[in-house]
Amino acid sequence: MYAIVETGSKQYKVAKDDIITVEKLKVKEGKENIIKLDKVLLVKEGNSFHIGNPYLKDASVSCDVLGAIRAPKVIAFKFKRRKSEKKKIGHRQDLIRLKVKSIEIGG
Repeated sequence: MYAIVETGSKQYKVAKDDIITVEKLKVKEGKENIIKLDKVLLVKEGNSFHIGNPYLKDASVSCDVLGAIRAPKVIAFKFKRRKSEKKKIGHRQDLIRLKVKSIEIGG
């Protein structure tokens, strides 16, 4: 059984016990950090497919929050020739690691 979920304008194929890295989400501080991803596009269960239009109603993926990390630095360097104009910019994206606990299908 697997599902395709959307979070942070990206789509991820997830199954039970998978660990995925997604863009930073708002998470409550505490012992039990569980996030429900409710933008489920597709679920495959055995030989049957459940396809949303665009999302499945009453379907969700429950995930444990493993922690926040940061992506490697990406350097953007811009310059204009013969103008003595250059600009160097670095960026590190904040990410969060999730472990998939279960996939629920409503109805």
